[in-house]
Amino acid sequence: MTAAPVLELRGATVRFGAQTVLDGVDLRLLPGEVHALLGENGAGKSTLIKAITGSIPLAAGTMLLDGVPVQHRSPREGQAAGISVVHQELELLPNLSVAENLSIGHEPRRGGRIDWRRARRSAAAALDELGIRIDPASLLGAHPRSSQQLVAIARAVAADARVLVLDEPTARLEQDAIAELFRVVLELRDRGVAILFVSHFLDQVYEVCDRVTVLREGRCVGEHRTREVLRVELLEQMTGSTPAEPRRDAAGTGEPGAGVPHVVARAIVGGRAAGIDLELAEGEIVGLVGAVGSGRTALARRISGVERPVSGTVQIAGVRRDLAHPRDAIALGVVYASEDRRAEGIVDRMSVADNIVLALQAERGTLRPLSRAQRDELAESWIEALAIKPADPSRPAGTLSSGNQQKVLLARLLCLSPRVLILDEPTRGIDAGAKSEVQHLVEDLAANGVAVLFISAEPEEVVGLATRVVALRDGLAVGSFDADGLTVESLLAAVAESGDD
Repeated sequence: MTAAPVLELRGATVRFGAQTVLDGVDLRLLPGEVHALLGENGAGKSTLIKAITGSIPLAAGTMLLDGVPVQHRSPREGQAAGISVVHQELELLPNLSVAENLSIGHEPRRGGRIDWRRARRSAAAALDELGIRIDPASLLGAHPRSSQQLVAIARAVAADARVLVLDEPTARLEQDAIAELFRVVLELRDRGVAILFVSHFLDQVYEVCDRVTVLREGRCVGEHRTREVLRVELLEQMTGSTPAEPRRDAAGTGEPGAGVPHVVARAIVGGRAAGIDLELAEGEIVGLVGAVGSGRTALARRISGVERPVSGTVQIAGVRRDLAHPRDAIALGVVYASEDRRAEGIVDRMSVADNIVLALQAERGTLRPLSRAQRDELAESWIEALAIKPADPSRPAGTLSSGNQQKVLLARLLCLSPRVLILDEPTRGIDAGAKSEVQHLVEDLAANGVAVLFISAEPEEVVGLATRVVALRDGLAVGSFDADGLTVESLLAAVAESGDD
């Protein structure tokens, strides 16, 4: 007999003005289950989370907690009812201790003052209960993101969460950290917590989730037991069609690595880079793989002028260059998209059009402003070319889905007509359909002679897209591999073998 839902939505509808964002959605979260929520960017997942937690009201429909209709008017009310959320962007304070982060909002008091000794004891107990080995007195910011994620979950559980919402919890984690996170998730499931797991990674959904609900365009298009539904069925429900595989025959202008290198980096040192060599030819897609801290981002930022190398040389078009600023790289046709779209990418309150032309206007300078007609023509052409949705150039870019924000950033770079495109985690946190579109765009650019450096934490993506793969470890390049015949297994084996030398 199936247990009664802890939380249930019936016909949940949310409207923003005249736009219906959630349209009659049903959802059941059962005790002791991990329930996946899938859908493309813009399908309504974030809105559904906000409705569950009390951030926004329902325009129609009902939410029931233990079978009783409820209407939370704020996240505080939702949390008091036992509903907690851990967002992709962790809402923690890295300048405070672990114990302070765990006790914020419900600090134990003694004689009118916060009892920090008791707070540390309570934090230690909360962490120990989940098998999390972190010193409660330590500064939160001194720990890696994976540990901070576990602290955020411990804080939610300490607030007596009966429903725990995990929004893209593995988006920035390495495999070992993901395994530890899943251990904690399954521990909570076994205690009877109802867990809503929002993710774009189908492999992880099949690994850890008992049930799955799929949204498309604000509507529920399916609920399944995970073990009873095929991956292709989920993809078809999410996108309306099966996403195409990367077009391997479109990439590159010749044999991998056969062209004259357009960018040559030698012995780059700085940040995590401990002396990395790299060559990148026009029409080539070079994939960079390596764990967090391997030097991937450090290399990208130093050959794009974002940060200056401590030592080493960069040659572009056969000439040694001193890239002291991104402007220097842009002038030479080298552009960079940061992995941190939030801090170094989209300007949330700016319109889509202004975001698209931002870099081009900066390159032109204040004395040569783009006319309104030029701005509108550029924005509309790129919105159409990249299928940015909604196709409204005046809309604030921060209101777009993650996948469409990524397209806006790519449009911004392509306005500069680059010869070298450096992409750091361009598909992280975006849905399967948008991911496929970005990959196809990269292939088309390479087919037209653009040199692409593509950084991803997913070896499968790199092997499926790149014409050549460079593996990094501990700030050094430990192998370069032609993509022809390369598999994820052979790549990982080669990298592991090089580490035994």
